[in-house]
Amino acid sequence: MTQTQNPRCILALDLGTTTGWALRTFDGLITTGTASFKPGRYDGGGMRYLRFTNWLTEMDRLSGPCAAIWFEEVRRHAGTDAAHVYGGLMASLTSWAELRGIPYEGVPVGTIKRYATGKGNAPKQAMIDAARARGFSPDDDNEADAIAILHWAIETQGGAV
Repeated sequence: MTQTQNPRCILALDLGTTTGWALRTFDGLITTGTASFKPGRYDGGGMRYLRFTNWLTEMDRLSGPCAAIWFEEVRRHAGTDAAHVYGGLMASLTSWAELRGIPYEGVPVGTIKRYATGKGNAPKQAMIDAARARGFSPDDDNEADAIAILHWAIETQGGAV
């Protein structure tokens, strides 16, 4: 069977305090959304990452098992806090995936933007517009980025890492 006849579960992520996600299940259905990992007032420093790994486990349980995970690989951040959050989420994601034997790979920001819009430095609204052109209704640029990552992985990589 070809990849399109027997799709595997693929998860695409735009990591951040508000994480965008797009998921293609084994039956080919694509669902998308965002998940907030903003810490609560009385949370310890690790609670954001604990909630993220619990969320990954639940996504895998409900949809999976996940065959591959793709995420937006950010090399420059606007601020120190954003860089720290991204690094913590990426560490949590990669260790979670390693424990389960799930392959994962980052995709550079410019690659995703160029794929979705034709411009490697496209603004957030252009990414939202590109997702809408594919028939999706993203709530924000995080979800739009995840949609683009998922389609990029399926169309250019066959979904495999």
